[in-house]
Amino acid sequence: MNKDINLKEKWDTLVNSLSNEFADGDDLNVDGIIYLIGVQELGQGHRSFKKDEKINLMHIAICKLLEPYGYYEFDYFDNDGWPHYKTLTELPNLKPGEQTVLIKEAIINYFESINYF
Repeated sequence: MNKDINLKEKWDTLVNSLSNEFADGDDLNVDGIIYLIGVQELGQGHRSFKKDEKINLMHIAICKLLEPYGYYEFDYFDNDGWPHYKTLTELPNLKPGEQTVLIKEAIINYFESINYF
């Protein structure tokens, strides 16, 4: 239970901070934060992205977030500078609530790893 409370506190702190920094105080949802991580990992700064690029950014973020859990591994950068990952282990079948906890935990770990807090 204590781990869940700590996760919730860290999540709320992260959402408030990112929302103030990137969304004029409107609360960012999980997808919005995943998108920001994708933009960060691409490393090309803020610019306009096409719809398919936005989907790719979110894929990059998911791969990066789940890499420490052994699901993905960085493979290479393509000629346009986009990172590519390879699947190491298939994701388990998780209930929606379990998926949410896993991704929130992975997001918090990501921001801790880049010393955001």
